[in-house]
Amino acid sequence: MRIGLFFGSFNPIHIGHMAIANYVVEFGPIDQLWFVVSPQNPFKHQKNLLDDYQRLELVNRAIGDDFRFKACDIEFRLPRPSYTINTLTYLSEKYPNKTFMPIIGADNFEQLHRWKNIDVLLQNYEFIVYPRPGYTLINNEVQGTFHVVEAPIMEISSTFIRNAMAQGKDVRHFLQPQVFQYIDEMKFYC
Repeated sequence: MRIGLFFGSFNPIHIGHMAIANYVVEFGPIDQLWFVVSPQNPFKHQKNLLDDYQRLELVNRAIGDDFRFKACDIEFRLPRPSYTINTLTYLSEKYPNKTFMPIIGADNFEQLHRWKNIDVLLQNYEFIVYPRPGYTLINNEVQGTFHVVEAPIMEISSTFIRNAMAQGKDVRHFLQPQVFQYIDEMKFYC
């Protein structure tokens, strides 16, 4: 079974994430997609990052009963910051009969040469890359196997949603209804 790993802080998960995930699992080279909720991205410092388990709950609510998706909290138990090489090594050892494929946006694709142990990653894993506004799918600094998917370009970001909510804006249609309801009940991002 080929598992696509969609890494992110998902702070919060929004319809852009879900649209990309749906596209990749339906039109990409994978059988299932796992949303890997990252506690700490080594390239990001977010002062208003929700608790790990609150973000995991948001992902679970977004997925609902869709069997194609799974929320994955594996990085909660790994050393921080979260490095993709550590996560993939752990998952590959734990599930030797599964093939894992990281899913990255064009923004991360341009920065792959900065990733920890990128040579090992590129030798052992195939990547799925989706377009992002303002980024190209050209990176002459890395050589590996990349599956480019023509997923819809989504200009929605978690930062936009957090900022809009902090300003009292109604962003319910940028989120799955169950996700919006939980955020509203818990008064997150206000």
